[in-house]
Amino acid sequence: MLRRVFSCRFITASQYQGLCGGHCSNHSFKHLGLLYEVCGLKPSKIIVQHHWQPTAPFCSSITQQPIQTSMEDKLGVNEVSEGQAKVVLPSSVFYNPVQEYNRDLTIAIISEVSAESFHRSNNKPADSQALEQKQPQAGKYYENGISIFEGLAASGLRSVRFGLEIPGVREVIANDFDKNAVAFIERNIEKNEISHLVKARHGDAAMGMYEHRQESDQFDVIDLDPYGSPSIFLDSAVQAVKDGGLLCVTCTDAAVLCGNAPEKCSANYGAMSLRSKFCHEMAVRIILQCIDSHANRYSRYIVPLVSLSIDFYFRVFVRVHTGQKQVKHSVAKRSMVFECVGCGAHMIQPIAEVIPTKGEGNFKFMPGSGPVVPQKCQHCHHQHRIGGPIWSAPIHDHDFIRRVIARVQSSGHSFHTADRIIGMLNVALEELPDVPLYYVLDAVCGVLHCTPPSMKVFRSALLNGGYRVSLSHAAKNSYKTDAPIGFVWDIMRAWVKNNPVSSRRLTEGSIVKTILDQQQTYEVSFQEHADANPQSREKGLLRWQTNPEPYWGPKARAKRGHSVDLVAKQASNQGKTKKSKVGDISEANSEHTMDDSAEESRNSCS
Repeated sequence: MLRRVFSCRFITASQYQGLCGGHCSNHSFKHLGLLYEVCGLKPSKIIVQHHWQPTAPFCSSITQQPIQTSMEDKLGVNEVSEGQAKVVLPSSVFYNPVQEYNRDLTIAIISEVSAESFHRSNNKPADSQALEQKQPQAGKYYENGISIFEGLAASGLRSVRFGLEIPGVREVIANDFDKNAVAFIERNIEKNEISHLVKARHGDAAMGMYEHRQESDQFDVIDLDPYGSPSIFLDSAVQAVKDGGLLCVTCTDAAVLCGNAPEKCSANYGAMSLRSKFCHEMAVRIILQCIDSHANRYSRYIVPLVSLSIDFYFRVFVRVHTGQKQVKHSVAKRSMVFECVGCGAHMIQPIAEVIPTKGEGNFKFMPGSGPVVPQKCQHCHHQHRIGGPIWSAPIHDHDFIRRVIARVQSSGHSFHTADRIIGMLNVALEELPDVPLYYVLDAVCGVLHCTPPSMKVFRSALLNGGYRVSLSHAAKNSYKTDAPIGFVWDIMRAWVKNNPVSSRRLTEGSIVKTILDQQQTYEVSFQEHADANPQSREKGLLRWQTNPEPYWGPKARAKRGHSVDLVAKQASNQGKTKKSKVGDISEANSEHTMDDSAEESRNSCS
């Protein structure tokens, strides 16, 4: 005789025991827990499909048929090819092809650092053997090569690419705290036949770096690419990298660094972020001052090589040096930021001054004098807000960037994102190194509600006034200039004379009227300047990436369950508020049905 055990619905553990008449053993609950794990649901609920079987106690039917599952059955596996690497990934771990740019750029920069280190260590009289080793090769073991530590390796894709594509490597350690991730790392190392260079490590990233604080154990390169903020890893990282070594840091908590949560930014990075048009460069500078602050505690300091705002994250590459005397100068590389809440004008306030004293190389450090702004903005009469401290020294090493560009150009087609690397690094080269933060031309014109001039016309006006101007890699239609903001407003006043503002905008007390009513003090010329068009634009370089594909931004944190189809998730979330109201009524009706079914099954078991 056949009977249905119970119908397809959500049940709890207590209801499960009730269905079995209270006769379920601990062994039965082990299998129920396995069902929880396979289905990827919380232990409180599980979907059970209805089925028919011979009349028997329900609990015995489960204990007699144990469920066998493997890690791959539960997680699923996808194969991905990138660069020279072919790796398998669990389907629960997202692979974002947009991040290939991050990995390509990192490989190009570390390759340049490796080449410099290799030639320094092999600076000996030339012989036939030395000549053969003059140019290190990728994928080969070098006893005097560089050591690389990747703290959060996930599937190991980045580390495998390091071993396959970076020349002059001695060792790459791919670390992850998740044992399942380490299993995939080991599998990918074996798949790419790179076990002589890349080693998997299971453990905490911070502890792994703390264990390498001794000078003989330190790494040449440390790469931190966490999900969110890297702040908890910085203290160990600045101690575990060699003197002159490279520290690569990614921050994906853009909302925190760009002013949406300034209190959280203060907690993580020791600085207040501002929600402003220049927030992306300010975020980069907050990260740099945070890393330098950690390094200073151990008589170390940083020298930024490349510092970029990319898509939805920030990526900085800095050298870490040791030197107590140079550490003292770090305080003079930090500044506070004053921004007007009305017109958006900003000023930089250094927190310390360096005063030369008697004797070569002797300096006295004094607190900075200020404030650099009046209580009310002199242009629109609004108040200022304060952010920072930020790193106000240069954020790029131009000579190093030129070498990286040359390396990428000579690599042929080894980097799929070579065009973007060359384009963005060229824009970074054009940036004024001594001018922190930028303005966005559209935002400046938005304050006055006027038609914006072309960037070429605007740049010509600044150059004709005798000032310098450049783009910023962090924002399209941005500009950096050493011209005072008063001169910029004079440019806009001259522009508005031929492109008038609507009269309804000129209300008494408005920002527009307050700025335009002030007397013009500078002479402005819009005649086209020879340098008005930046070189990166004349060369037709790919400077700012357009959205490459749907859902190209940051993905959800990796989970142990199956991955989520974002398109299907978006479709299911459409009108979910309305669905939830209808669902409440259906759920109330289903509870009565489930109670009746449970009572019927309990009577059958007894």
